[in-house]
Amino acid sequence: MTTVGRWMLGRQVALGLAVSLLLAVAFTTAPRTSPAADAAPVPKAPPVVDVPNAKAASDAEMKKYTEVLTGTEVTFDMVPIPGGEFEMGSPEDEADREEDEGPVRKVKIAPFWMGKCEVSWDEYDIWSYALDKKRRDVLKVAATARDDLADAVTKPTKPYTDMTFGMGHEGYPAICMTSKAAKMYCDWLTEKTGRYYRLPTEAEWEYACRAGTTTRYHFGDEADKLTEYDWTIDNSDEKYQKVGKKKANPWGLFDMHGNVQEWCLDQYVPDGYKMAGTDNPVFPATKEYPQVVRGGSWESDAAACRSAAREASNPEWKVQDPQIPKSIWYHTDALFVGFRVVRPLVEPTAEEKQKWDCCGWKKE
Repeated sequence: MTTVGRWMLGRQVALGLAVSLLLAVAFTTAPRTSPAADAAPVPKAPPVVDVPNAKAASDAEMKKYTEVLTGTEVTFDMVPIPGGEFEMGSPEDEADREEDEGPVRKVKIAPFWMGKCEVSWDEYDIWSYALDKKRRDVLKVAATARDDLADAVTKPTKPYTDMTFGMGHEGYPAICMTSKAAKMYCDWLTEKTGRYYRLPTEAEWEYACRAGTTTRYHFGDEADKLTEYDWTIDNSDEKYQKVGKKKANPWGLFDMHGNVQEWCLDQYVPDGYKMAGTDNPVFPATKEYPQVVRGGSWESDAAACRSAAREASNPEWKVQDPQIPKSIWYHTDALFVGFRVVRPLVEPTAEEKQKWDCCGWKKE
């Protein structure tokens, strides 16, 4: 190679090294973004629907409030239930006592609001038939951010028969739903309002029913007055009746001893009182049957309407269901089962909410 050739080759190598060095410096000094910075920002939750008296920081500040289902004319009342302790279950000498009602134990309950009445068809159908969305479509009203969240919650399939069974619709309690359907309604209600709703635990239900009393019923031990407070087999005319038409219990809750039985969050465990905790206890449901329902119904006798009386769901509640497989939304033979909602004063964390998993026992 000539002197000139060697000089040209050396020049090319030097130039390549210089470029490489500049690239290395640029790479090491350029600002780097973290994976979190690269990720799309998490959208803020839309504002909570504002209704008077729905906010509280303590028991003392809790008040009755009226929940609003936006885009409709339907409202319902929520009653404050103070936190405290009570004797859960029935003593061994209580008349008509069942073995699964003991042993009696002292239980601590955190404060919450509870529906003054059982969920009515007026409320339930807005979710199950998407009536609010249909109304917006007809009136050409734009959906709010809350509406969009609520619209995304799963709805039940179309019922295969009239689920009122001719007993009445407007103002009457919704019935024949599975616990999955009741829990999904609560999910929808949470998204619709921005306030966290769920079913009551069995302990919360009995605590609210008793309302500070220790007798067989919230009005005393004798069943003679039962027809003043609730609809049972003795006065119902063999069908459910409109909600809130009898006397309320001491905390302002209606129909706790009758009209329709009510779903709770818990798995039914016959001897659960022997092993359950005492601080806001619950047996989260992990399978479809049996689950707890509480309170008497329009077809119940006085014994089944007591504050401590327990009932377990069973597959026979779907005997008339003609579908194969049977519906995950309807209990066609449970014309006596409905529900009411609760809202805890302190909203649980996302991790804590996993205990109330709506569908963990049965995936779609």
